[in-house]
Amino acid sequence: MKIILDMMGSDNGVRATTEGAVMAANEFGEDLVLVGNENEIKAVLKELGAENNPKLTVVHADEVVLMEDDAQAPVRTKKNSSMAIALNMLANGEGDAVVSAGSTGAFLTGATLIVKRIRGIRRAALTPILPNAKGGSVLIDCGANVECTSENLYQFGLMGSLYAEHYMGIESPRVALINNGAEETKGTSVYIETHQLLKEAHKNGEINFIGNVEGRDVPQGVCDVIVADGFTGNILLKTVEGVAMFFMSEFKKILTETPLTKVAGAIVKPGMRALKKRMDYTEIGGAPLLGICKPCIKAHGSSDAKAFRSAIKQAINYASSGTVEKIAEKLGK
Repeated sequence: MKIILDMMGSDNGVRATTEGAVMAANEFGEDLVLVGNENEIKAVLKELGAENNPKLTVVHADEVVLMEDDAQAPVRTKKNSSMAIALNMLANGEGDAVVSAGSTGAFLTGATLIVKRIRGIRRAALTPILPNAKGGSVLIDCGANVECTSENLYQFGLMGSLYAEHYMGIESPRVALINNGAEETKGTSVYIETHQLLKEAHKNGEINFIGNVEGRDVPQGVCDVIVADGFTGNILLKTVEGVAMFFMSEFKKILTETPLTKVAGAIVKPGMRALKKRMDYTEIGGAPLLGICKPCIKAHGSSDAKAFRSAIKQAINYASSGTVEKIAEKLGK
């Protein structure tokens, strides 16, 4: 398997992505194509003693898509950027998946116009996994589509269900619509219409739709797939991340306040370490763009080496899962 990497997108620079690529090459043994400034990448590889690693190939790119660039940059003004070259390589069959920590808008636009959507899918959706009391839930969408129609949300539900089934291994995943109440008449007209479409899909055996859920239900693991427009989903995602960071910080303060609490802290340290690992986005890596006809993984913009390595692992697993093919088979028209 060959994974194509946009090396220039991370907020932490090319060193973080290169270190992550070296970690992934050593751990997973797959071929990696590092697209970006050749001199910068090779300098870091030399520092790490990995300049002769046969699993790492460097492809030079003259330009970088910056966070402040227009979303159309990969297809209009920066066709020679690392992101554009990586996406074109994937579209041309020169790799099995692509990973980027760059601009979400540019990556979405580039993937849509260069790699293309699965035929019949109206919009691609960004799909992270939120940790919860029972493991994790797929969130679709978390920011790619701020405004959605009921048809978009309906397709998100079907794609999310297939992703949960084939990537996460969940049999008959429970799909829910995030809303401001459990009643099917709650929410905007778009959400009310979406509820009816998903309810009908449930009756037809296409999906295991369990109805609406509220934000407070999400951490309890009441569903396996959370359907949302990108605006709502992004707020939910960032709130969960923020609350997790707040509680971990407060627990640490409490357990280091006095000699007695320090003793208690030592006792519960293994459990706290395990909890922190479950809540740590660097362990998950990134989120796939469901609906694109080849695997595209969006890594966190602030990815460090560990997070980028995890995103590469996710790309390998996602490409191997056959989820793209299953979505095309079930939904492609």
